[in-house]
Amino acid sequence: MLELPNPFANEGGVIRLLESAGGDTEALVDSVLAKRYPRPFVIEDDGARCLYFTRDFIQSEMRLDDPLELAFAYTRKMTAFLLFLPQPREILMLGLGGGSLARWCLHHLPKARVTAVEIDPDVIAFRDQFLLPPDGERFRVVQGDAADHVAQCEGKADVVIIDAFDRHGVAPALCTREFYRDVRAALSRGGVVAANLVGPKAERVAHLEMLRTVFEGNVILLPIADDGNYVAFAFRDPAFEPRWRWMAGEAKALKARHGLDFPRLAARLERSRKLGFLRREMHAPDVQTRRL
Repeated sequence: MLELPNPFANEGGVIRLLESAGGDTEALVDSVLAKRYPRPFVIEDDGARCLYFTRDFIQSEMRLDDPLELAFAYTRKMTAFLLFLPQPREILMLGLGGGSLARWCLHHLPKARVTAVEIDPDVIAFRDQFLLPPDGERFRVVQGDAADHVAQCEGKADVVIIDAFDRHGVAPALCTREFYRDVRAALSRGGVVAANLVGPKAERVAHLEMLRTVFEGNVILLPIADDGNYVAFAFRDPAFEPRWRWMAGEAKALKARHGLDFPRLAARLERSRKLGFLRREMHAPDVQTRRL
């Protein structure tokens, strides 16, 4: 791994590249600045270590003084799967990145086993930089295609977290009804999906259409105004209906255990469900991300 001074103007710290020493560092730096560098890289500055796909595309951020903090709003919202399934035993993550959610789940859910599937070996090569443990009984990283992997996991996962994208967006193989059918089949009977939806509105709507079809309409959508993302929750059981009063009490207990604002998440989920936010969002003009 090659460490150099951070080349971006008005910033300190260092940049780390998956390159050997002794190469043409000037050419490497030029390619990073020109957004031609084809591999992910890490920048460490101002107490944070960040994984980038390009200088304009940050994938993960880890605070060095609090590695468990979920720095991005959408990752905090994705933990709302605990409001539906407070004690999952098997968590399947499609997309690893800097491992923010993996670190959080391993710490806060000690009875859960976490499998993360990541197609890019260069992303996996940075796992030590982001304090991810070696493979073991509770955690493993699989280098491979998420669509191929999930097709082999029938009925095994209590939670499937979909957060798989690169500099080009979401891979085409993850934008099909077949993929979402395999995701549903991978879930245990009471399982839940938490999917991060990014990109232009047309792409988001396409994913929502597939989720709504495959999961028989049992989908709840949360907008993430801070990040411009949306998080969709879908349920294996088409008859599943959240117990909102129970959830309000459980949210307080989850906040006490994990520190995040689960009561606010619970209130927003209930509001989204009752106001039909999913349906409205799919047919609304492409405007700034709205709040609930």
